[in-house]
Amino acid sequence: VQLQASGGGLVQAGGSLRLSCVASGGTFSSYAMGWFRRAPGKEREFVATVSWSGGVTDYADSMKGRFTISRDNAKSTVYLQMNSLKPEDTAVYYCAASSKYYSPPRSSDFDSWGQGTQVTVSS
Repeated sequence: VQLQASGGGLVQAGGSLRLSCVASGGTFSSYAMGWFRRAPGKEREFVATVSWSGGVTDYADSMKGRFTISRDNAKSTVYLQMNSLKPEDTAVYYCAASSKYYSPPRSSDFDSWGQGTQVTVSS
């Protein structure tokens, strides 16, 4: 499956952004989906994941209550709604697809990756 992420940008602290990731070339509803991010000088880290149906989700502790992952299987799209953004959320955000649902997942659990979208939060 091919993934195309979008929706990043520059936002002030406390603001919101919604990232989207459109899938093509596969049966989207058969994949668990995830979001990861990589901040400058840091390793890639888990952000959120959602099961095939969208009924089960998991988040990294620092994102709980601020970020919401969701999916629309009819549109082959997974979303990441990010609220109350902080400067430390600045990173390149990647969407990824996995044939299994893991909670919490590791990067190696995902088979396909999008190209990433830059999120910059100014203080």
